[in-house]
Amino acid sequence: MSKIPATLRYSTDHEWVRIEGSVAYVGITDYAQDTLGEVVYVELPPEGDSFEANEEIATIESVKAASAIYNPIRGTVDAVNDELGGSPELINEDCYAHHLYTLRDYDADALEALLDAGGYEEFLRTLDE
Repeated sequence: MSKIPATLRYSTDHEWVRIEGSVAYVGITDYAQDTLGEVVYVELPPEGDSFEANEEIATIESVKAASAIYNPIRGTVDAVNDELGGSPELINEDCYAHHLYTLRDYDADALEALLDAGGYEEFLRTLDE
């Protein structure tokens, strides 16, 4: 079973959100990185651009395929994780320690629509059926 930290919120597209102060950190889940396989390239969003919830915001390429990343909550990209540019494999090493980007001016109410750890774990069970 995938690692699912209890402190995060999750989308059904396998992104996680962690709130620290006024900043929302966004990354992909353990399930997503495991499904993708070896990550070889990450295309991150432009800083300063605003994205709606469920809008395509980034791309992750692995040896298996390229996958779109969908923004889990509306917000403006504050910063991207530059260390992924030269070392995209960090996502495979620890997807929860290596976020993709941060959002400011995010829709705090939308966090409630995301799954908690238990809800995400239950959602993953439905995928195995």
